[in-house]
Amino acid sequence: MVKNAKKVVAISMLMSTVVVVSACGSSSSTDSPTSSAKETAAASGEKVTISYGGWSLDTMTDVIKAFNASHPNIEVKAENTPYKQYFTKLETAAQGGTMPDVLWMNGPNFIKYAENNMLKDLSDNIKKDQVDLKNYPTSLISLYSLGGKNYGIPKDYDTIGLWYNKKLFDEKGIPYPDGTWDWAKLTEAAKKLTDSSKGIYGFAAPMMNQEDYYNTILQAGGNIISDDHKKSGFDQPEAIEGLKFLTDLIQVHKVSPTLAQMTETAPSDLFTSGKLAMYFDGSWAAFTINQNAEMKNNADVAPLPKGKKQGVVIHGLSHVISANSKHPKEAWEFVKFLGSKEAAEIAAKQGGAIPAFKGSEAAWLAAFPQYHAKAFIDMTDYATPYPVSKNTSVWTTYETEILKNAWTGEKPVADAAKELGAKMNQALAAEK
Repeated sequence: MVKNAKKVVAISMLMSTVVVVSACGSSSSTDSPTSSAKETAAASGEKVTISYGGWSLDTMTDVIKAFNASHPNIEVKAENTPYKQYFTKLETAAQGGTMPDVLWMNGPNFIKYAENNMLKDLSDNIKKDQVDLKNYPTSLISLYSLGGKNYGIPKDYDTIGLWYNKKLFDEKGIPYPDGTWDWAKLTEAAKKLTDSSKGIYGFAAPMMNQEDYYNTILQAGGNIISDDHKKSGFDQPEAIEGLKFLTDLIQVHKVSPTLAQMTETAPSDLFTSGKLAMYFDGSWAAFTINQNAEMKNNADVAPLPKGKKQGVVIHGLSHVISANSKHPKEAWEFVKFLGSKEAAEIAAKQGGAIPAFKGSEAAWLAAFPQYHAKAFIDMTDYATPYPVSKNTSVWTTYETEILKNAWTGEKPVADAAKELGAKMNQALAAEK
Protein backbone atom coordinates (compact mmCIF):
# COMPACT_ATOMS: atom_id res chain seq x y z
CA MET A 1 0.00 0.00 0.00
CA VAL A 2 2.74 2.32 0.82
CA LYS A 3 4.47 1.53 -2.35
CA ASN A 4 2.38 4.39 -3.59
CA ALA A 5 4.54 6.77 -1.55
CA LYS A 6 7.04 7.14 -4.37
CA LYS A 7 4.34 8.21 -6.80
CA VAL A 8 3.33 11.35 -4.94
CA VAL A 9 1.89 14.03 -7.23
CA ALA A 10 3.66 17.39 -7.03
CA ILE A 11 1.21 19.91 -5.58
CA SER A 12 1.49 23.42 -4.24
CA MET A 13 -0.68 24.14 -1.23
CA LEU A 14 -2.28 27.55 -0.91
CA MET A 15 -2.67 27.39 2.83
CA SER A 16 -3.07 31.11 3.28
CA THR A 17 -6.75 30.77 2.39
CA VAL A 18 -7.43 28.15 5.00
CA VAL A 19 -9.06 29.15 8.26
CA VAL A 20 -7.81 26.67 10.80
CA VAL A 21 -10.20 25.88 13.61
CA SER A 22 -8.45 24.87 16.79
CA ALA A 23 -9.24 21.29 17.77
CA CYS A 24 -9.07 21.07 21.53
CA GLY A 25 -10.17 18.64 24.18
CA SER A 26 -9.32 15.00 24.58
CA SER A 27 -11.01 11.83 25.61
CA SER A 28 -11.17 10.95 29.27
CA SER A 29 -10.98 7.24 28.53
CA THR A 30 -8.70 4.65 30.01
CA ASP A 31 -6.25 2.70 27.90
CA SER A 32 -9.07 0.39 26.76
CA PRO A 33 -10.10 1.18 23.15
CA THR A 34 -13.81 0.86 24.03
CA SER A 35 -14.11 2.28 27.53
CA SER A 36 -14.87 5.91 26.71
CA ALA A 37 -17.57 5.59 24.09
CA LYS A 38 -20.15 6.87 26.58
CA GLU A 39 -17.94 9.82 27.47
CA THR A 40 -18.02 11.34 23.99
CA ALA A 41 -21.16 11.56 21.88
CA ALA A 42 -23.05 9.47 24.41
CA ALA A 43 -22.89 12.35 26.84
CA SER A 44 -25.52 14.14 24.78
CA GLY A 45 -27.36 11.00 23.80
CA GLU A 46 -26.90 11.82 20.14
CA LYS A 47 -25.17 9.76 17.47
CA VAL A 48 -22.17 11.48 15.92
CA THR A 49 -20.92 10.69 12.42
CA ILE A 50 -17.24 11.09 11.60
CA SER A 51 -15.67 10.75 8.17
CA TYR A 52 -12.75 8.43 7.42
CA GLY A 53 -10.64 9.10 4.33
CA GLY A 54 -8.18 6.82 2.59
CA TRP A 55 -7.62 4.60 -0.41
CA SER A 56 -8.21 0.82 -0.46
CA LEU A 57 -10.54 1.22 2.49
CA ASP A 58 -12.06 -2.14 1.59
CA THR A 59 -9.27 -3.60 3.73
CA MET A 60 -10.70 -1.75 6.74
CA THR A 61 -14.40 -2.65 6.54
CA ASP A 62 -14.23 -5.23 9.34
CA VAL A 63 -12.28 -2.81 11.52
CA ILE A 64 -14.94 -0.15 11.04
CA LYS A 65 -17.66 -2.66 11.90
CA ALA A 66 -15.84 -3.64 15.10
CA PHE A 67 -15.48 0.00 16.14
CA ASN A 68 -19.12 0.80 15.41
CA ALA A 69 -20.22 -2.21 17.44
CA SER A 70 -18.24 -1.11 20.49
CA HIS A 71 -19.05 2.60 20.06
CA PRO A 72 -22.78 2.68 19.23
CA ASN A 73 -22.97 6.46 19.42
CA ILE A 74 -20.19 7.04 16.89
CA GLU A 75 -20.79 6.17 13.25
CA VAL A 76 -17.81 6.03 10.89
CA LYS A 77 -18.48 6.99 7.28
CA ALA A 78 -15.78 5.72 4.92
CA GLU A 79 -14.69 8.03 2.09
CA ASN A 80 -12.67 5.86 -0.28
CA THR A 81 -10.66 7.63 -3.00
CA PRO A 82 -8.35 6.01 -5.58
CA TYR A 83 -4.73 6.71 -4.66
CA LYS A 84 -4.00 8.66 -7.84
CA GLN A 85 -6.66 11.20 -6.90
CA TYR A 86 -6.34 11.02 -3.11
CA PHE A 87 -3.82 13.78 -2.37
CA THR A 88 -5.18 16.09 -5.06
CA LYS A 89 -8.62 15.75 -3.51
CA LEU A 90 -7.14 16.18 -0.04
CA GLU A 91 -5.45 19.44 -1.02
CA THR A 92 -8.77 20.84 -2.24
CA ALA A 93 -10.46 19.71 0.97
CA ALA A 94 -7.67 21.28 3.06
CA GLN A 95 -8.11 24.62 1.34
CA GLY A 96 -11.86 24.45 1.92
CA GLY A 97 -11.64 23.25 5.51
CA THR A 98 -13.44 20.01 4.67
CA MET A 99 -10.82 17.34 5.25
CA PRO A 100 -12.11 14.02 6.65
CA ASP A 101 -12.15 13.84 10.44
CA VAL A 102 -9.75 10.88 10.36
CA LEU A 103 -7.56 10.10 7.37
CA TRP A 104 -4.63 8.17 6.00
CA MET A 105 -1.37 10.10 5.70
CA ASN A 106 1.89 9.09 4.05
CA GLY A 107 5.43 10.26 4.73
CA PRO A 108 6.05 12.42 1.66
CA ASN A 109 3.00 14.57 2.40
CA PHE A 110 3.09 14.62 6.20
CA ILE A 111 5.40 17.58 6.88
CA LYS A 112 3.53 19.82 4.47
CA TYR A 113 0.21 19.24 6.20
CA ALA A 114 1.64 19.33 9.72
CA GLU A 115 3.61 22.55 9.18
CA ASN A 116 0.54 24.25 7.74
CA ASN A 117 -1.48 23.41 10.87
CA MET A 118 -3.86 21.08 9.04
CA LEU A 119 -3.33 18.13 11.40
CA LYS A 120 -4.24 17.85 15.06
CA ASP A 121 -1.37 17.46 17.51
CA LEU A 122 -2.13 14.17 19.29
CA SER A 123 0.56 14.47 21.96
CA ASP A 124 -1.82 15.34 24.80
CA ASN A 125 -4.27 12.59 23.81
CA ILE A 126 -1.48 10.05 23.68
CA LYS A 127 -0.19 11.10 27.08
CA LYS A 128 -3.59 11.33 28.77
CA ASP A 129 -4.80 7.94 27.52
CA GLN A 130 -1.39 6.36 28.08
CA VAL A 131 -1.03 5.11 24.52
CA ASP A 132 2.28 3.24 24.46
CA LEU A 133 4.18 4.33 21.37
CA LYS A 134 6.65 1.51 21.96
CA ASN A 135 4.02 -0.74 20.40
CA TYR A 136 5.03 0.61 16.97
CA PRO A 137 8.33 0.74 15.06
CA THR A 138 10.37 3.70 16.30
CA SER A 139 11.10 4.76 12.73
CA LEU A 140 7.38 5.20 12.04
CA ILE A 141 6.82 7.26 15.18
CA SER A 142 9.69 9.46 14.03
CA LEU A 143 8.26 9.74 10.52
CA TYR A 144 5.01 11.22 11.83
CA SER A 145 6.48 13.50 14.47
CA LEU A 146 7.50 17.11 13.99
CA GLY A 147 8.95 19.60 16.45
CA GLY A 148 8.62 17.15 19.30
CA LYS A 149 4.90 16.64 18.63
CA ASN A 150 3.14 13.42 17.60
CA TYR A 151 0.61 13.83 14.82
CA GLY A 152 -0.22 10.26 13.90
CA ILE A 153 -0.69 6.71 15.13
CA PRO A 154 0.99 4.23 12.74
CA LYS A 155 -1.39 2.07 10.72
CA ASP A 156 0.88 -0.27 8.79
CA TYR A 157 4.33 -0.49 7.29
CA ASP A 158 6.44 -2.02 4.57
CA THR A 159 10.10 -2.80 4.11
CA ILE A 160 11.99 -4.12 1.08
CA GLY A 161 13.29 -7.66 0.60
CA LEU A 162 15.25 -9.73 -1.90
CA TRP A 163 12.72 -11.81 -3.81
CA TYR A 164 14.12 -14.82 -5.65
CA ASN A 165 13.02 -17.65 -7.93
CA LYS A 166 13.81 -20.96 -6.19
CA LYS A 167 13.37 -22.93 -9.40
CA LEU A 168 16.09 -20.98 -11.21
CA PHE A 169 18.41 -21.33 -8.20
CA ASP A 170 17.80 -25.08 -8.07
CA GLU A 171 18.53 -25.49 -11.77
CA LYS A 172 21.96 -23.89 -11.28
CA GLY A 173 22.62 -25.58 -7.94
CA ILE A 174 23.04 -22.25 -6.17
CA PRO A 175 22.16 -21.93 -2.45
CA TYR A 176 19.25 -19.62 -1.70
CA PRO A 177 19.94 -16.09 -0.41
CA ASP A 178 19.90 -15.55 3.35
CA GLY A 179 20.84 -12.99 5.96
CA THR A 180 24.59 -13.53 5.38
CA TRP A 181 24.51 -12.27 1.81
CA ASP A 182 26.35 -9.10 0.82
CA TRP A 183 26.70 -7.24 -2.48
CA ALA A 184 29.53 -9.51 -3.62
CA LYS A 185 27.47 -12.67 -3.11
CA LEU A 186 24.51 -11.17 -4.94
CA THR A 187 26.67 -10.16 -7.88
CA GLU A 188 28.34 -13.57 -8.04
CA ALA A 189 25.01 -15.40 -7.95
CA ALA A 190 23.47 -13.03 -10.52
CA LYS A 191 26.27 -13.82 -12.97
CA LYS A 192 25.66 -17.57 -12.62
CA LEU A 193 21.90 -17.18 -12.94
CA THR A 194 21.98 -14.99 -16.04
CA ASP A 195 21.26 -17.05 -19.17
CA SER A 196 21.07 -14.88 -22.28
CA SER A 197 20.13 -17.86 -24.46
CA LYS A 198 16.88 -18.17 -22.49
CA GLY A 199 16.38 -14.47 -21.89
CA ILE A 200 16.87 -14.92 -18.15
CA TYR A 201 18.52 -12.25 -16.03
CA GLY A 202 20.12 -12.86 -12.65
CA PHE A 203 18.99 -9.57 -11.14
CA ALA A 204 17.01 -6.44 -12.00
CA ALA A 205 18.37 -3.00 -11.07
CA PRO A 206 15.64 -0.53 -12.00
CA MET A 207 15.79 3.18 -11.28
CA MET A 208 13.32 2.94 -8.40
CA ASN A 209 13.94 4.81 -5.17
CA GLN A 210 12.04 3.10 -2.35
CA GLU A 211 12.62 -0.38 -3.72
CA ASP A 212 16.21 0.03 -4.90
CA TYR A 213 18.66 2.90 -4.64
CA TYR A 214 17.46 4.36 -1.34
CA ASN A 215 18.39 1.00 0.19
CA THR A 216 21.79 0.63 -1.47
CA ILE A 217 22.69 4.18 -0.44
CA LEU A 218 21.91 3.26 3.17
CA GLN A 219 23.87 0.01 2.82
CA ALA A 220 26.89 2.00 1.62
CA GLY A 221 26.70 4.08 4.80
CA GLY A 222 25.10 7.14 3.23
CA ASN A 223 21.79 8.93 3.48
CA ILE A 224 19.30 10.49 1.11
CA ILE A 225 18.56 13.53 3.24
CA SER A 226 19.96 14.87 6.51
CA ASP A 227 18.04 14.34 9.75
CA ASP A 228 17.05 18.01 9.84
CA HIS A 229 15.68 17.79 6.26
CA LYS A 230 18.02 20.57 5.11
CA LYS A 231 20.74 18.83 3.09
CA SER A 232 20.89 16.24 0.35
CA GLY A 233 23.05 13.16 0.74
CA PHE A 234 23.15 12.31 -2.96
CA ASP A 235 26.41 14.16 -3.63
CA GLN A 236 28.33 12.27 -0.94
CA PRO A 237 30.77 9.39 -1.72
CA GLU A 238 28.61 6.81 0.07
CA ALA A 239 25.52 7.67 -1.97
CA ILE A 240 27.53 7.55 -5.17
CA GLU A 241 28.78 4.10 -4.18
CA GLY A 242 25.24 2.90 -3.50
CA LEU A 243 24.01 4.16 -6.87
CA LYS A 244 26.99 2.74 -8.76
CA PHE A 245 26.44 -0.74 -7.30
CA LEU A 246 23.12 -0.86 -9.16
CA THR A 247 24.22 0.74 -12.42
CA ASP A 248 27.25 -1.58 -12.57
CA LEU A 249 24.93 -4.58 -12.52
CA ILE A 250 23.51 -3.26 -15.81
CA GLN A 251 26.51 -1.74 -17.53
CA VAL A 252 29.52 -3.69 -16.19
CA HIS A 253 28.31 -7.09 -15.06
CA LYS A 254 25.48 -7.37 -17.64
CA VAL A 255 23.26 -9.31 -15.22
CA SER A 256 20.33 -6.87 -15.30
CA PRO A 257 18.03 -5.70 -18.07
CA THR A 258 18.61 -2.15 -19.28
CA LEU A 259 16.57 0.80 -18.10
CA ALA A 260 14.69 0.77 -21.43
CA GLN A 261 13.87 -2.92 -21.05
CA MET A 262 12.66 -2.46 -17.48
CA THR A 263 10.56 0.53 -18.54
CA GLU A 264 8.88 -1.65 -21.14
CA THR A 265 8.47 -4.65 -18.80
CA ALA A 266 8.57 -4.07 -15.05
CA PRO A 267 10.91 -6.27 -12.97
CA SER A 268 7.91 -7.63 -11.09
CA ASP A 269 6.45 -8.88 -14.36
CA LEU A 270 9.77 -10.35 -15.48
CA PHE A 271 9.92 -12.15 -12.16
CA THR A 272 6.45 -13.67 -12.28
CA SER A 273 7.04 -14.75 -15.87
CA GLY A 274 10.14 -16.71 -14.85
CA LYS A 275 12.62 -14.46 -16.66
CA LEU A 276 14.22 -12.94 -13.57
CA ALA A 277 16.04 -14.74 -10.76
CA MET A 278 16.21 -11.92 -8.19
CA TYR A 279 14.99 -8.39 -7.56
CA PHE A 280 14.25 -6.00 -4.71
CA ASP A 281 10.59 -5.46 -3.90
CA GLY A 282 8.39 -4.60 -0.96
CA SER A 283 6.40 -6.66 1.49
CA TRP A 284 3.34 -5.69 -0.55
CA ALA A 285 4.61 -7.95 -3.37
CA ALA A 286 3.78 -11.02 -1.28
CA PHE A 287 0.10 -10.60 -2.06
CA THR A 288 0.63 -10.24 -5.83
CA ILE A 289 3.14 -13.08 -6.11
CA ASN A 290 0.89 -15.30 -4.03
CA GLN A 291 -1.88 -14.77 -6.60
CA ASN A 292 0.32 -15.97 -9.48
CA ALA A 293 -0.23 -19.67 -10.12
CA GLU A 294 3.22 -20.16 -11.67
CA MET A 295 5.25 -18.30 -9.08
CA LYS A 296 3.19 -18.86 -5.95
CA ASN A 297 5.31 -21.79 -4.77
CA ASN A 298 8.50 -21.04 -6.70
CA ALA A 299 9.22 -17.70 -5.04
CA ASP A 300 10.68 -16.78 -1.68
CA VAL A 301 12.21 -13.75 0.00
CA ALA A 302 15.32 -12.97 2.06
CA PRO A 303 16.67 -9.86 3.82
CA LEU A 304 18.42 -7.33 1.60
CA PRO A 305 22.14 -8.02 1.16
CA LYS A 306 24.66 -5.92 3.07
CA GLY A 307 27.01 -3.36 1.62
CA LYS A 308 29.24 -1.81 4.26
CA LYS A 309 26.29 -2.28 6.61
CA GLN A 310 22.72 -3.50 6.71
CA GLY A 311 20.20 -0.99 5.48
CA VAL A 312 16.58 -0.81 4.39
CA VAL A 313 13.94 1.87 4.03
CA ILE A 314 10.75 1.57 6.03
CA HIS A 315 7.61 3.37 5.14
CA GLY A 316 4.07 3.14 6.42
CA LEU A 317 0.81 4.96 6.67
CA SER A 318 -0.42 6.74 9.76
CA HIS A 319 -3.87 7.69 10.98
CA VAL A 320 -4.16 11.42 11.58
CA ILE A 321 -6.96 13.78 12.60
CA SER A 322 -7.90 16.95 10.76
CA ALA A 323 -7.30 20.11 12.78
CA ASN A 324 -10.68 21.26 11.46
CA SER A 325 -12.58 18.25 12.76
CA LYS A 326 -15.86 19.23 14.44
CA HIS A 327 -15.71 16.03 16.46
CA PRO A 328 -12.12 15.77 17.76
CA LYS A 329 -13.05 13.61 20.76
CA GLU A 330 -14.88 11.05 18.65
CA ALA A 331 -12.16 11.17 16.01
CA TRP A 332 -9.56 10.42 18.69
CA GLU A 333 -11.62 7.49 19.96
CA PHE A 334 -11.56 6.05 16.45
CA VAL A 335 -7.84 6.69 15.92
CA LYS A 336 -7.05 5.14 19.28
CA PHE A 337 -9.04 2.04 18.31
CA LEU A 338 -7.35 1.93 14.90
CA GLY A 339 -4.01 1.88 16.71
CA SER A 340 -4.97 -1.05 18.93
CA LYS A 341 -3.79 -4.63 18.58
CA GLU A 342 -7.40 -5.71 18.08
CA ALA A 343 -7.82 -3.47 15.03
CA ALA A 344 -4.41 -4.43 13.65
CA GLU A 345 -5.22 -8.13 13.76
CA ILE A 346 -8.64 -7.61 12.16
CA ALA A 347 -7.10 -5.58 9.33
CA ALA A 348 -4.30 -8.11 8.77
CA LYS A 349 -6.83 -10.86 8.13
CA GLN A 350 -8.33 -8.78 5.32
CA GLY A 351 -4.97 -8.59 3.57
CA GLY A 352 -2.91 -5.55 2.60
CA ALA A 353 0.08 -4.25 4.49
CA ILE A 354 1.89 -5.43 7.60
CA PRO A 355 0.10 -4.03 10.67
CA ALA A 356 2.19 -1.53 12.61
CA PHE A 357 1.22 -2.78 16.07
CA LYS A 358 4.06 -5.02 17.24
CA GLY A 359 3.01 -8.60 17.87
CA SER A 360 0.05 -8.47 15.50
CA GLU A 361 2.04 -9.42 12.41
CA ALA A 362 1.20 -13.11 12.81
CA ALA A 363 -2.11 -12.70 11.00
CA TRP A 364 -0.31 -11.18 8.01
CA LEU A 365 2.39 -13.86 8.01
CA ALA A 366 -0.26 -16.58 8.12
CA ALA A 367 -1.46 -15.48 4.69
CA PHE A 368 1.92 -16.40 3.15
CA PRO A 369 3.17 -19.51 4.98
CA GLN A 370 5.37 -20.63 2.09
CA TYR A 371 7.54 -17.49 2.21
CA HIS A 372 10.14 -16.38 4.73
CA ALA A 373 8.11 -13.17 5.00
CA LYS A 374 9.27 -12.58 8.55
CA ALA A 375 12.38 -11.08 6.96
CA PHE A 376 10.36 -7.93 6.33
CA ILE A 377 9.55 -7.69 10.03
CA ASP A 378 13.04 -8.54 11.26
CA MET A 379 14.55 -5.76 9.15
CA THR A 380 12.65 -3.12 11.14
CA ASP A 381 15.40 -3.45 13.77
CA TYR A 382 17.74 -1.44 11.55
CA ALA A 383 15.32 0.28 9.17
CA THR A 384 15.54 3.97 8.24
CA PRO A 385 12.40 6.07 7.70
CA TYR A 386 11.44 6.93 4.14
CA PRO A 387 13.21 10.25 3.36
CA VAL A 388 10.92 13.27 3.35
CA SER A 389 10.88 17.05 3.54
CA LYS A 390 8.21 19.74 3.34
CA ASN A 391 7.95 19.38 -0.46
CA THR A 392 9.31 15.90 -1.10
CA SER A 393 7.79 15.62 -4.56
CA VAL A 394 9.94 18.50 -5.88
CA TRP A 395 13.27 16.74 -5.40
CA THR A 396 11.97 13.25 -6.18
CA THR A 397 11.09 14.68 -9.59
CA TYR A 398 14.74 15.74 -9.91
CA GLU A 399 15.75 12.18 -9.06
CA THR A 400 13.84 10.86 -12.06
CA GLU A 401 15.10 13.55 -14.42
CA ILE A 402 18.78 13.38 -13.48
CA LEU A 403 19.49 9.80 -12.46
CA LYS A 404 18.18 8.35 -15.71
CA ASN A 405 21.38 9.64 -17.36
CA ALA A 406 23.43 7.48 -14.99
CA TRP A 407 21.19 4.45 -15.55
CA THR A 408 21.55 4.73 -19.34
CA GLY A 409 25.28 5.33 -19.13
CA GLU A 410 25.05 8.76 -20.73
CA LYS A 411 26.64 10.38 -17.67
CA PRO A 412 29.00 9.04 -14.96
CA VAL A 413 27.19 8.17 -11.75
CA ALA A 414 29.27 10.61 -9.73
CA ASP A 415 28.41 13.50 -12.05
CA ALA A 416 24.68 12.72 -11.99
CA ALA A 417 24.70 12.32 -8.20
CA LYS A 418 26.46 15.64 -7.66
CA GLU A 419 24.07 17.39 -10.04
CA LEU A 420 21.12 15.87 -8.19
CA GLY A 421 22.57 16.87 -4.84
CA ALA A 422 22.92 20.49 -5.95
CA LYS A 423 19.37 20.65 -7.31
CA MET A 424 17.97 18.98 -4.22
CA ASN A 425 19.81 21.39 -1.93
CA GLN A 426 18.28 24.29 -3.85
CA ALA A 427 14.82 22.78 -3.42
CA LEU A 428 15.36 22.22 0.29
CA ALA A 429 16.60 25.77 0.79
CA ALA A 430 13.44 27.06 -0.90
CA GLU A 431 11.29 25.23 1.65
CA LYS A 432 12.23 27.60 4.48
